[in-house]
Amino acid sequence: MAMFNIKHIVVGLAVCSLVPLACAEPVNGAGSSAAKPLYEKWAEGYVKKNSVVIQYEPSGSSAGIKKIKEKAVDFGASDVALSAEDLQKFQLIQFPSAISGVVPIINVPGVRSGEIKLTSEVLVGIFSRQITKWNDPAIAALNPNVALPKAQIAVIARVDGSGTTYNFSDYLSKVSAAWKTTFGTNFIIKWPSDVQLVKGSSGIVATLKQTPNSISYVDYNYVVQDKLTSVQLKNADGVFVAPKPASFEAALNHSTWKTQSNFNETLTEKSGAESWPITMGTFIIMPKMAANNDKTIAALKFFSWGFMQGDSVVNSLDFVHLPDAIQAKIFKQMTSITDNKGNRLNWSPM
Repeated sequence: MAMFNIKHIVVGLAVCSLVPLACAEPVNGAGSSAAKPLYEKWAEGYVKKNSVVIQYEPSGSSAGIKKIKEKAVDFGASDVALSAEDLQKFQLIQFPSAISGVVPIINVPGVRSGEIKLTSEVLVGIFSRQITKWNDPAIAALNPNVALPKAQIAVIARVDGSGTTYNFSDYLSKVSAAWKTTFGTNFIIKWPSDVQLVKGSSGIVATLKQTPNSISYVDYNYVVQDKLTSVQLKNADGVFVAPKPASFEAALNHSTWKTQSNFNETLTEKSGAESWPITMGTFIIMPKMAANNDKTIAALKFFSWGFMQGDSVVNSLDFVHLPDAIQAKIFKQMTSITDNKGNRLNWSPM
């Protein structure tokens, strides 16, 4: 398999001189840019004890899905679960690796993180361009003690196929029939003409920082690491909550993930007084039948190591690690992968 372009994120490159044979057959993955810090950090820890190189291209969830369907990579990564129909059609399995959340972020001079409160109605109004100024009465009524500027709201959104966009638009579609009809839920949204479009999560962060009076959305780990200004959101129980790992876990606990292993269920707009309304999972997608037994086993061992040894990494990067009960169900899926003769691959967790 051809190596990725040098511009792509390459994890484990530093060990190539020490284990040149491993570098000849790296494990290649592509997809979610939001999950890049997690897989990158897992790989840094993993390659210290294992002669394997993990290469990951943060090309966006829809690109990762496309590549794994085409068998162009060893694993795809997406912030949106594939449907049961797609899994069957393309003979794939999928499993979550962690939980996080999509967070509206702002750059309003003088406003501190968590100081502004928004409701779903106001958020829909802003991103549909029905609400265009920060001192709009709908925003002012929610924030009587905040000095809101008279400035235009500059809206920034993803242009590329993004699982973050999918989960964000899924939430907006659940809370607004008008949004669902006009914009819908998708990896790519046809935004209003005056929305500034940017590629990648890192691009969103950079553009927001350079644009006063702007608003966008990004995965929570970027909020923490880049010290971005977030908002409070009113959740399904009518409570204003801040984005944090505990509020993502609360949403997970009000889903069927734990009770039915229904990983296809999105975690947006879940009940619970502490639940963050735009919680999301991030997923790994692999073929049911290995094209290359050794590389598939290497990938499975890497992810099993991540589950068994990498929980502290998950937490340090501001994701939420999966409960043991869910991880046990995931291992069952992982061990179902076969070779091209239908025999289960012979491997054991790290």
